[in-house]
Amino acid sequence: MISSAMQRLKEAIVLLIFAICSKAANSNPYRRPITDTQESAGATAAYCLSWRLAVEANNLRAWRTVPIQCLRYIEGYMTLGQYERDLNFIVENIINDYIEEIILENDGSDAWILDVDDTCISNLLYYKGKRFGCDPFDPMAFKTWALKAECSAVPAVLILFNKLMEKGIKIFLITGRDEITLGQATLDNLYNQGFIGYERLILRSKAYRGKSAIIYKSEIRKQLVEEGYKIWGNVGDQWSDIQGDCVGERTFKLPNPMYFVP
Repeated sequence: MISSAMQRLKEAIVLLIFAICSKAANSNPYRRPITDTQESAGATAAYCLSWRLAVEANNLRAWRTVPIQCLRYIEGYMTLGQYERDLNFIVENIINDYIEEIILENDGSDAWILDVDDTCISNLLYYKGKRFGCDPFDPMAFKTWALKAECSAVPAVLILFNKLMEKGIKIFLITGRDEITLGQATLDNLYNQGFIGYERLILRSKAYRGKSAIIYKSEIRKQLVEEGYKIWGNVGDQWSDIQGDCVGERTFKLPNPMYFVP
C-alpha cells in the first residue's frame, strides 16, 4: 500500500515538473513569436523561388524585368554562392556524363557551340548596377560596359572550354553582340580572360540586325553544319541560345534569372 502511494507521488512530481518546464518554454523571453513581417518575407521568398524556377524551365517567357519584390532574392542567388554552385554542377555533369563518353569523328568536324555573355564571360558586375535585372534593359549603358572589355570569365565555363580544347573539339563562340561596335572589345575581353584557341568568334553582322536570337543563331549553326561540322554540344544562358535549328546533339542551359533574350 505504501509502495503504491509512493508510486503515485512520483508520478505527481513528474507531472508537476513537466508542467513547470512547459510554462517556462512558452514564456521564454528570447523566443520571439512569428510576426506578420516575417510571414510576409517568407511568402515573398517562396514566390521568388517559384518565379526563378519558371524562368529557368522556360515556362515564363518574354518577361521584361525581374519583379521588384524579388530584388533581394535574386541578389542573394547571384552573389551568395548558389549561382556558382549551380554552374559548377551543370559543367561537372557535362564533362563527366557526356564529354567523357563522346566518341569523336577525329576528322576535323567535331564542334561545340558556346554563347558569350553570361556563358563564357560574366556581366554580373554590370547587372549589380541595374538592380540585378529589376531595371529595364538599357542598350547604350550595356554597350558602354561591353566596350570596357572588363567582363570576368565564368570559372566553370572556362574549365569546360579548356576540357573541350583538350578533347580536340573545335569551339565556336556565337554571340548576339554587334560585330561592328563590339567586335574588337569582345575579342580582347575573351583573350584576356583565357579563352584562347577557339575556332571562331561569330558576332551579329548587319544582315542579322533586328532578327531574334533564335533565328540568328539557328542560321549560323545551320551554316556550320553545311560546312561539314558535327555539333556535339551547345551551351548558353538563354533558351534562345539552344532553340531553333541545328542545336546539336545535346543542349545545356545555364542559369540566368536577370534578363530574357527572345
